[in-house]
Amino acid sequence: LLLMGLASFSLVLSFTSFLFRPSVSSPSIDASRSATETPAGGGRCCQGIENTELWGDAVKWGSEFKLNSPEECCEACKGMCPDRGGACRCNTWVFCGNKANCGDKFGECWLKHQKDSLASGSPGNGGGMWTSGQIFGQGEGIVALETEYGTLRIKLLPECSPRSVAYILELLSQRHCAGCHFYRAEGRGKSWDDDGNHINSASLGPPFGLIQGTFESDGEPLAGIRSEHCPGVSRGSVAWVGSGPEFFISLANHPEWNKAYTVFGTVVPEDMAVAEGLAEMPTKEEVWNKIHVRVLEKIVPLKIKR
Repeated sequence: LLLMGLASFSLVLSFTSFLFRPSVSSPSIDASRSATETPAGGGRCCQGIENTELWGDAVKWGSEFKLNSPEECCEACKGMCPDRGGACRCNTWVFCGNKANCGDKFGECWLKHQKDSLASGSPGNGGGMWTSGQIFGQGEGIVALETEYGTLRIKLLPECSPRSVAYILELLSQRHCAGCHFYRAEGRGKSWDDDGNHINSASLGPPFGLIQGTFESDGEPLAGIRSEHCPGVSRGSVAWVGSGPEFFISLANHPEWNKAYTVFGTVVPEDMAVAEGLAEMPTKEEVWNKIHVRVLEKIVPLKIKR
């Protein structure tokens, strides 16, 4: 039974990998997975980046606050966010988790607050001791993808995909994204309703209900980002294709994809109309790995801004 399960998972994963553009610079996307999962933006993701020490003003001193794991430290930082939304007292956490290197600092959990949480500073390398992460409260951690057809505001999810968010913040600091654009657009068709829910007995695609683009700036190739599979793909999810820089925004809920993609943000609900509008733009058909996809007749350039 175990071998059968592993074989089935492998088949699903390989099918999923064909859905997005088959080229050296663009992996692929597909849909035929079966599992239950955490919707994007939900669940209890709590991850950080190893060997990194983020700065900030201390709101709880680690010398007086020790925990057992980076996850517990992350949760403690989350606990300083108000239940009814608003700014978090703690938006940065730092945990000393390498017993050999930490010495008597082992277990220290420093809870901090950065005045500008979207700033891509130069964190310390952590000295093999520290693991760090960020938390964005309601209304915080939002970047904008600006196009001539409207702006898509993206709520970043650093607790789920910290390395991915770090890359987006680096792009943001460069104040340009020359070469960044959308190039694929597929509506929900007759398979998903207006809320992104799959319609019984309908096909799972094509079309797959998504818009796809790239964050690769001209002359600035992206080293592959390590997979960070925490939330699944739901309506509004922003996720990498493979290890980037190709990405997609989902117009539908895709539990059948399980956690095959790294979701690093979610579109602010009020801006989904812009994404739906892009999906209705003129397209032409192409075949990628025997899968029929819709490619924009004219690419849509985008800029990433605060």
